[in-house]
Amino acid sequence: GYRVPAPDEGSGAAVAQHAGRRVLWLFSIVFATVLLVVIAVEWLGLIDPITDQIPLPVGVGLVILIGYPVLRQVVLAGLKGRVISHTLMAVGAAAALFVGEWPTAVVVVFFMRLGEYAERFTVDSARKSVKSLTEMAPRTARVERGGVEREIPASEVRPGEVVVVRPGELIAVDGTVIGGVATIDQAAITGEGMPVEAGEGASVYAATVATLGALRIRAEAVGKDTTFGRVIRMVEDAEAHRGHIQRMADRFSSYYLPVVIVIAIFVYLLRQDVMATIAVLVVACSCAFALATPVAILASVGAAARKGLLVKGGKYLELLDKATVLLIDKTGTLTQGRPVITDLASTSGATEEEILHLAASAEMFSEHPLAAAVRLYAAERGVAPSEPEAFEALPGLGVRATVRGRMVSVGSRRLSGRPVSDGSLDRLAGEGKTVLFVEADGALLGVLAASDKEREDAVSALASLRQRGFEAIEMLTGDSEAVAAKIADKMALSYRAHLLPEDKVQVVRSYQSTGATVVMIGDGVNDAPALAQADVGIAMGARGSDVAVEVANIAIMGDDWMLVPELFRMTSRTMRVVRTNIGFTAIYNLAGLTLAAFGILPPILAAAAQSFPDVGIMANSARLLRQ
Repeated sequence: GYRVPAPDEGSGAAVAQHAGRRVLWLFSIVFATVLLVVIAVEWLGLIDPITDQIPLPVGVGLVILIGYPVLRQVVLAGLKGRVISHTLMAVGAAAALFVGEWPTAVVVVFFMRLGEYAERFTVDSARKSVKSLTEMAPRTARVERGGVEREIPASEVRPGEVVVVRPGELIAVDGTVIGGVATIDQAAITGEGMPVEAGEGASVYAATVATLGALRIRAEAVGKDTTFGRVIRMVEDAEAHRGHIQRMADRFSSYYLPVVIVIAIFVYLLRQDVMATIAVLVVACSCAFALATPVAILASVGAAARKGLLVKGGKYLELLDKATVLLIDKTGTLTQGRPVITDLASTSGATEEEILHLAASAEMFSEHPLAAAVRLYAAERGVAPSEPEAFEALPGLGVRATVRGRMVSVGSRRLSGRPVSDGSLDRLAGEGKTVLFVEADGALLGVLAASDKEREDAVSALASLRQRGFEAIEMLTGDSEAVAAKIADKMALSYRAHLLPEDKVQVVRSYQSTGATVVMIGDGVNDAPALAQADVGIAMGARGSDVAVEVANIAIMGDDWMLVPELFRMTSRTMRVVRTNIGFTAIYNLAGLTLAAFGILPPILAAAAQSFPDVGIMANSARLLRQ
């Protein structure tokens, strides 16, 4: 009677993508249906007999009720001396009300509301990012007090106390190891793809995992003062202080509206004709301006969702179009995000197949990420391991096992216990690779080298992105200089290494301080503050954490780097359509404005004429659905 959910059913990324597509299609259907019905009813003259029976005060009340949230924005923007695209629509709606055309005003404010809501439909889900980060924080810690281990809330640990961490547990504090050895997955904080062996004197971070081995840690920072606590604060900071983004329609309106007002004043002063003046305002401030941007954005966002690109608001498409700096995380974004075996060398007469067979057999029961890499490499080479008769994991060192009567060990140079003088080993270590020594019955047979391998599709995608003309493209990583240099060289990128989450944020801010529009691409918890700080944060959702997907403004749900240049291409096409829509509407309205100014177009016909550019905008924007 139990039901087994699909593997991705609980994924925040998958849920966001599915919900996003459903909402997008719903908006598209509602938007198109309402607009077509309004246009048809207006053309056929069916609306006048109905609206004539409704008193004007009721119509005014409907306009205020439907448009209150957006009209409030217009008022607040006006108090700050700003003109936004909705200001233009509000003036048109007010002019329509002045001559009794409240149905026209209702249509204007309805599309204002629908366009606004369409662009905000995923923003609320993105605000869950801080909550998700908080849920990742360790809840409890095991502390030595009075010679006894006590499990207490992590927030009650005091600096200087000794915290005990057992295999598989989250580390609850930032501190220094004073006893024990363990393999730690620090990717959530530093972004390092390879596990770290921590022994006495090593520094460790809260919210990282001791995958193998036990530790005694002297607490140095707890709660909000830990590195992870600072990550949460930085995400909160970045989201709370996002600057006002002046949209293309806002910029156009700030120039267009004063021109319209001046023309209306001149018409009134020269002709002393109130109706002609109102007609100018009605025709010049039509709802077509309310549709010019959101319809194109909505069509593009819908097309993007079908390709696995979840865009959380049209303003991010506008920012992408003018992006000048591209910053990219390394681990899990430009690389596979997990260790893979890259080299196998024999230092004795043993064959590579024999060395690999013994190594994979010894690692059969190990949970270490490097053990998984050895087993995968053996499978790819067609080497079948044998089940060991005995097995022992040695945290921080490697494994020992009995394989077909032979005592086999696989691990670090410290496990081998013998000095090895070999230029090739020094070369591998110099490239930032982890070297595993394979011994049998006390004799060194050979070595395996592992590293986090670059993604081939990223190389092609970056070549395409360079053609766009970014002022700077940089790789940011918490990995070592040697590892970063190796990947950056293959990707032909400049880079910065040894970066903690706050360092990445500082890099973003330093570019923004020069006026650059910054795009950040990442996938992990450690990237979340930089994703939130950037003008546009893009999460590689298929491989990345749910936190990164929620914090980012755009999530790439497919595991394909070529979707990144495709996203930029779609953005360019979308903004061309938006500019065309605005230009067409402006020319059409200026023509109508001229006719209205000379009394040729009365207010009623001016209101009716508003439907014509709507059809053109819908048709032009519909092209984006086929991207």
